[in-house]
Amino acid sequence: MAELAAVIVGAGFSGLCAGIQLRRAGIQQFVILEQADGVGGTWRANSYPGAACDIPSHLYSYSFEPNPRWSRAYGGQPEILAYLERCADKYGLRAHLRFGARVVRAAYDEARATWTVETQAGDRFVARALILGNGALHLPALPELRGLSSFGGKTFHSARWDHAHELAGRRVAVIGTGASAIQFVPQIAPRVAQLHVFQRTPPWIMPKPDRPIAERERWLLEHVPGAHWLRRTGLYWLMESRVLGFAFAPKINRLAERLVHAHLEQAVPDPDLRRRLTPSYRLGCKRVLISNDYYPALARPNVELVTDAIDAVEPAGIRTADGRLREVDTIIFGTGFRVADYLASVEIRGTGGRELNAVWRESVRNYLGINVSGFPNLFLLMGPNTGLGHNSMIFMIEAQAHYAVNAILTMHRHGLAAIDVRPEAERAFGSEMSRKLANTVWTSGCSSWYLAPDGEVLLWPGFTFDYWRRTRRVQLSAYATRALAHARMQAPEPSPILRAAI
Repeated sequence: MAELAAVIVGAGFSGLCAGIQLRRAGIQQFVILEQADGVGGTWRANSYPGAACDIPSHLYSYSFEPNPRWSRAYGGQPEILAYLERCADKYGLRAHLRFGARVVRAAYDEARATWTVETQAGDRFVARALILGNGALHLPALPELRGLSSFGGKTFHSARWDHAHELAGRRVAVIGTGASAIQFVPQIAPRVAQLHVFQRTPPWIMPKPDRPIAERERWLLEHVPGAHWLRRTGLYWLMESRVLGFAFAPKINRLAERLVHAHLEQAVPDPDLRRRLTPSYRLGCKRVLISNDYYPALARPNVELVTDAIDAVEPAGIRTADGRLREVDTIIFGTGFRVADYLASVEIRGTGGRELNAVWRESVRNYLGINVSGFPNLFLLMGPNTGLGHNSMIFMIEAQAHYAVNAILTMHRHGLAAIDVRPEAERAFGSEMSRKLANTVWTSGCSSWYLAPDGEVLLWPGFTFDYWRRTRRVQLSAYATRALAHARMQAPEPSPILRAAI
């Protein structure tokens, strides 16, 4: 079995970015393992009606592959998926992709300093480095509801949308009011006979400045030098400024809260419905959502917002704590993802046989959100403490992919078989994150997927350009290193584009 330079898990934004960076660095010996039958990751899996990004289109793309041809200010799922398909083709990744390859385990061989990665089909790959780009939004979170198995109708999660199930004229229950639900509820509300939306906690919803982009504007962005760069740069700094109210001065968000209250009052005339849609926690503590049509959808005569707790699911419908049974024939879960357990489907064993999921059940320790001590040559993309509440994750993904590829090149240049982040470097990073997160809005007293099981916040506690700065170079002093047994390897010289700033 030939040894590869790297195995990449996942073919979404993260995995494709890592593959592109490897090829640009002159490294061709790698594979990208993807459990689905095509690229796209979360943008292939989430095809529910109305699926779209909540970051402006011109910012939600690779910096090295700008797209001046977005049709809307906020891209929809089909357009984002098409963009990723084009990237896979343009950057020559098709030969490296293996579809239908669900990774079930990866084990580090201490004697050989390599990773052996095994798929569900029994295929095995051996590589010096393992890059996990499988993302945090791929394991649907399903609530534990008493009697759910007895339900006589159809159930599915928004991330596994059943397009063959016709909703027209049906009585539908939607459980959950997160980012996915506020997008698909307005789409299905006009079609169904009755819609019951079960809400546990109301989200903060801001107006969505979405609009179609005219052909003339697209032409200008594509052909006028610097026009698209200016658009993207302006959007970046606009988004980046939002971190001030989240991480440094939460009082700034009070102004935004007043804007949301005004938006809610204008969209929902009914004072009782408006009261039940008003959050009781600080804006930003949970993910801030954007929509222009969710509130009007809830005001439709065939839509009911249910805020009573669910007691049980029965064969004919859902019974709430007040004893009322709402008869439905379809239940759709808009309950998000198991973010803290995003690696739970893969058994990852490092030195001494320690398993990463077991390690993280004690504490989600990491270094830069990329490395974990005791797991040499393992690189995480979109790992803990790299999530954002204010800007584009594509920016962070590029920084992390750059760092992982830079580390692989550094190993080549220095003749290293392995690098393993030192426990003291990992602890210092963890202490820094805890200190910086202590007074942010994310610790102001709400329950959200931003939190690890131990209560630690998993977001980046500051400016994204600071993370970019810290991932420009690999500091070998932070790692325990192991030299190759044979002669020093010669690495290809990275391209100027890889050396350039993201």
